[in-house]
Amino acid sequence: MPRPCKRRRICGMPQNRRFLPSDIIQEKKATVIMGLDEYETIRLIDFEGMNQEECARSMEVARTTVQAIYNSARRKLAECLVEGKELYVDGGDYILCEGENRGCGCGHCRRRPNFKGGKCDENSSNV
Repeated sequence: MPRPCKRRRICGMPQNRRFLPSDIIQEKKATVIMGLDEYETIRLIDFEGMNQEECARSMEVARTTVQAIYNSARRKLAECLVEGKELYVDGGDYILCEGENRGCGCGHCRRRPNFKGGKCDENSSNV
């Protein structure tokens, strides 16, 4: 029996989930779907400047798992850039961070407008 997939912790939903080239007429090209866990590794490593070990700690998975997720995300980004395909961010096996600040370290939760102390307000949205 295979080991169940561990859910990856992400600190927030992306502001934009659909990206497509604007300078060409969108033919019926295939859409590339990037999982939310793949988006989170790109955000943490490339945007927040974390290394893979810090990213793994934030997402509560092994560093080797982060490396595999990151490589997959980069391949998908390259495919979209080179072939002019639409990118849609959705899905994956994840847990949305509720702002508990459990060693997250990315600061994303603390930058939410309704973040107070150690967690977000209960009435807050997770965006």
